[in-house]
Amino acid sequence: MEITLMFSALALGFASGFHCIGMCGPIALSMGLTKKQATNYYLQNLTYQFGRITTYSFLGAVLGIVGQSFKLAGFQSYLTILVGILLITMAVFSFGGKDFASKIPFLSKFLYKVKMNLGKLLQKADYRSRFSTGILNGFLPCGMVYMALTASLAAGGILQSAGFMALFGLGTLPFMFAIVLVGNLMTTAFRIKVLKVIPFVMIILGGLFILRGLELNIPYISPAASSLHVHDKNSPMKMGEMCH
Repeated sequence: MEITLMFSALALGFASGFHCIGMCGPIALSMGLTKKQATNYYLQNLTYQFGRITTYSFLGAVLGIVGQSFKLAGFQSYLTILVGILLITMAVFSFGGKDFASKIPFLSKFLYKVKMNLGKLLQKADYRSRFSTGILNGFLPCGMVYMALTASLAAGGILQSAGFMALFGLGTLPFMFAIVLVGNLMTTAFRIKVLKVIPFVMIILGGLFILRGLELNIPYISPAASSLHVHDKNSPMKMGEMCH
């Protein structure tokens, strides 16, 4: 995976951290982990986080099928530009500190139902239930996850898209792990201020994707088309290549 995509995935995840505290923080806090559990306290937290990242990776792999199809058809650069435009569009709808997914009626209802069903798992304290909670948590309608999934299309393959979403999940890990450790110490007013900055970060990332798709031969940011493909040594050389 290109370093630009790796950076974008981690940056997107890290920027989503404050958003995750508001959306998924209550679920994490409801698990009832206490420091009296010593080692289990940290292991169960990590098990829950790993469940979330597993779901993100799975969803990325599914969308990676689409991305790979575009790549094989020779439309990867166009898809990357489209992804950048979609990221900017979704960022615009996120202004005001609200998750754009919450503005879609049927997603809001689905979000409520999933949270209600998570209640049964939250009452259990074994590792399987922690992992299952993370798995289900990853399926919750979330605008930031949708942005990351959209961006993963540009990775160009199943494994690449899965890796992109795994890095996105790792980017959210510091905030989500900390919220279980220290509780919700962040004031609502402060979190709202940070959330207002996130759309600007998304717009910058969207711009990076557009530049990448334009293939302007700018190292790391917009590599040329030739640098994005690995030629098979056994493949026949083109006439132009034989002349050099």
